[in-house]
Amino acid sequence: MKRSGDSEGEKRRKRRRLLQELGDQKIPFLGPSDRGYQQLWDSSYTGLALRRSCSLPTELHGRVQAALLTLRRKGCLLRDLVRVRDRDVFTAVSRALLGEPGHTYRYLDTRLFAIPWHSEDSEVKGQNCCDPDLRAACKSLWELNTFFCSDVSQLKEGDRLTQCAKAGEVEAKQSEEGDTESKHSEDSKNSEGGDSGSRQSEEGDTESKHSEEWDIESKHSEEGCSGSKQEGEWETDSKHSSEEGETSQVKPIEAVATAVKELSEGKCPALAPKGVSGTQTGPVGLKAQEKTVAQLKHSLSEYHVEEKEEQASGQGCSQPSLQQGCTRSVKFNVTLLNYMDPTAMSQLKEEPYYGMGKMAVGWHHDENLISHSPVAVYSYSCHDDKGESGEGGSGEKACWRIGLKVAWDIHTPGLMLPLDSGDCYYMRDDLNSTHQHCVLAGETARFSSTHRVAECSSGTLTYIQSRCQEALSNLHTDPETGSHSLLALRPTTLQHCEEIHNEVEFEWLRQYWFQGQRYARFCSWWTRPMEQLEKDWRLMETMTMLLLATVEEEDGAEEGRREMAETLLAALTDRHQQRQTWRDRCHSSLAQTLPPEEAPVDRPFWGVDDPSMPLPFDLADIINRVESLLWRM
Repeated sequence: MKRSGDSEGEKRRKRRRLLQELGDQKIPFLGPSDRGYQQLWDSSYTGLALRRSCSLPTELHGRVQAALLTLRRKGCLLRDLVRVRDRDVFTAVSRALLGEPGHTYRYLDTRLFAIPWHSEDSEVKGQNCCDPDLRAACKSLWELNTFFCSDVSQLKEGDRLTQCAKAGEVEAKQSEEGDTESKHSEDSKNSEGGDSGSRQSEEGDTESKHSEEWDIESKHSEEGCSGSKQEGEWETDSKHSSEEGETSQVKPIEAVATAVKELSEGKCPALAPKGVSGTQTGPVGLKAQEKTVAQLKHSLSEYHVEEKEEQASGQGCSQPSLQQGCTRSVKFNVTLLNYMDPTAMSQLKEEPYYGMGKMAVGWHHDENLISHSPVAVYSYSCHDDKGESGEGGSGEKACWRIGLKVAWDIHTPGLMLPLDSGDCYYMRDDLNSTHQHCVLAGETARFSSTHRVAECSSGTLTYIQSRCQEALSNLHTDPETGSHSLLALRPTTLQHCEEIHNEVEFEWLRQYWFQGQRYARFCSWWTRPMEQLEKDWRLMETMTMLLLATVEEEDGAEEGRREMAETLLAALTDRHQQRQTWRDRCHSSLAQTLPPEEAPVDRPFWGVDDPSMPLPFDLADIINRVESLLWRM
């Protein structure tokens, strides 16, 4: 949903105030080796749960990891060319979408078309669209999806599964040794493979001046786009905020650091309710958590940025929903597969706010999901395509990690979660909407399978086919001559048909030919449906030309013609602008760098060379004709 200008302006003002408070300092965060890690998790990140690799069936690990390697070996994982702030950028990670047949997933103005699960024998259903190896790989990932659906549905409020086993051992050891030192941003860079030099990276540091990161977070999920920014582009958002009369507050970030240190020493009263000793690391009650978090935030600063809608849902602590809780049945309908090899990347940007290390994926919310639906992620690290597993640990290459933070909040410490190969984590309840997460790169290649309940009310093949039938129901075809005519000329009916016309072209056909058709060489499932969709689109082009002919008839009632002409002009103007945008995208310098089998295909006017479609496709000329007609009326 598009935000109003007033809303965007308010977000900019909030962002500037946040940046003024933060200045050049880093926000503290906690990792498993820090005292107070579990308490922070329990109080401010309650929607997060971790299932350790050892708690999954060994056979499932084997099938899933073999499937991921098969998809990689066949070349099915490709970088997406996505749209961020009116410019195209490549994702840092390579991707593929698997899911229910006919489902799509849309992010950053890009629609991905799912390779079907192949949960049943495809040959029996007459859908032999992939080779046997790919079908087997897809079916293995469907088995993982089935496991996640069952596992997440059985979770109860407060369940964190096995995520604290290692952390608890570390904390117990620290308690015995009296080690009370917390992790701050400089220490974390050294321990997690980050740059041990200057706290600010070279020029992601106007990103370090953070303004574009905050900006994109508020508008997009920048999944996989950690390297997509241009140098210095958003400096004006972070500088000169006094121009709008905003004065700097006394920075509370030092108080946050002090509170985190006290927390790690077991001294912080806000996270140590009565009856809980400073060395006790067990979970505290939910009500106590909510109360103590509120006390901590109030003590840190009287200024606390919150969205109105986030106030309602409980900022800083993901809240279980009685209606949407994880105990209800969950059905993940797609999984977005990701692959990245950090050694093949020329530059990864530093995480700018906490100093957590190099980012593979920047801070974001997962978008286009059913509200309050969970996300389940399987992580697999390997040294090479042969599948040699890469485990994180002391003396070994840095492991991959997930960073989490409360959205629009610089007061609550961040949380860093290391992932061993085969670990899974769940984001439940409203965690995805009230918090943001990033992916911090390890030193080995990594696959992830991110299972989602995609919001598909307008994103399935069945949906768009029904929309086509709605529009074409206004077209009559003479059974003897084959000639066409429009059944109804009411402006509302005509407008509805032209809106569907644009939706089919720009949300489906052009999206498919821009990138979706790349997967046809691996899986032909979408080929015939898109051919039929193109035939329906051609008939809608015919309907547009019939409407133009009706508008230009001199015999019709002038008032009725004016309404029809205005409806047609609005639809054609929008269509003309969108066609130009897609033409520019297909011929952009980035698009031209792709190999021929992956390059976007510009199919702007499919009927030009078709003798059965002798239509004037010059939209600029048609628009001029309609404008002249309206001027004469």
